[in-house]
Amino acid sequence: MPRASAPPQRLPLPDRVRQVAAPPQSALWASALWFETTLVHALPEGAEPLWQPAGRTILPLLRQQSRVSALTTPYTQSWSPLAPEETAEPEWREAGFGFARFLRLRDPARLDTIEQHTPWLRPFLEGIRAGGIVTARFAHTGRWVARLRPGTAWEEYLASRPSVLRNTLARRLKSAARTAHFELTSAPGEGLERAIEAFRAVRARSWKPNEPFPEFDPALMRAAADAGLLRLGVLRDRRDNTPIAAQYWLLEPQRGRATVPKLFHDEAYRASSPGTVLTALMVRHLIEEDSVRMLDFGRGDDPYKALWAPERVPLIGVLIADPRHPLGAAALARHAAGAALRYLRAGR
Repeated sequence: MPRASAPPQRLPLPDRVRQVAAPPQSALWASALWFETTLVHALPEGAEPLWQPAGRTILPLLRQQSRVSALTTPYTQSWSPLAPEETAEPEWREAGFGFARFLRLRDPARLDTIEQHTPWLRPFLEGIRAGGIVTARFAHTGRWVARLRPGTAWEEYLASRPSVLRNTLARRLKSAARTAHFELTSAPGEGLERAIEAFRAVRARSWKPNEPFPEFDPALMRAAADAGLLRLGVLRDRRDNTPIAAQYWLLEPQRGRATVPKLFHDEAYRASSPGTVLTALMVRHLIEEDSVRMLDFGRGDDPYKALWAPERVPLIGVLIADPRHPLGAAALARHAAGAALRYLRAGR
């Protein structure tokens, strides 16, 4: 099957961004691979990228008219400034101070999809506040993860999960062995294109709404396959080879982490739990063949994720505003009022 033609490359990454971007094998969401795919296939309408220097770091931002925000989309799993690996706390404070200078007397900025306990955040915000700009955190979303000891076997992992999941798998895996066929694709080529078409077909028959950027997932899968970081799974009905569930995982082998950005199942087959079956087959492969030490079920608090992963990693946002600017003062006032209202509601 021929590979679908990609749209022409636009908004290429500047060389200075490439130099400081992380290798995708260790930090995929801060890599050139990630940003290139995002800019071509998932850039919001009316937005343009802004690679704002701040000390030795570069902040990946979006500019929409006069507003600035983090360069994030619904597909982003984590956001951070781009910086050399050895960047120390004083340099993070310097970066924050530099960003504060950029924001003086400007509209407020909004950063989001930040890991709450990431080491760079505290000194970075300290630097911003030292520059006379106010910061206010807010809850954004979360990621669900399972951390595994080196050498953990599939059976050991499964034994640690809730009984409702174990009992479901005990029934469904036996049935699926007779009625379904599992395919795993990781390399570029015709096989990948067939698997992507199966992914599209399952997505079209799934419970999830239409994608805001339907070409993003296929483009990311191709780029990840080129880098050796893709694991794309498809479950097919043995009777007619119809794809009934599909999902893809992205590896960061230097961190021992695998993340599943998207997973779908055909609603017509829901009674046989094809999505659960496929997740089990994929997780088993990741543990046994890829020696993954962290299973990351991606952003969002869907209830099923707690069955597979016991730990929620909070993702927060930060409002950054100059109180001397009318819009900055208004944004801070709205944030304070919203926080007070949530506090009162929680008290009741």
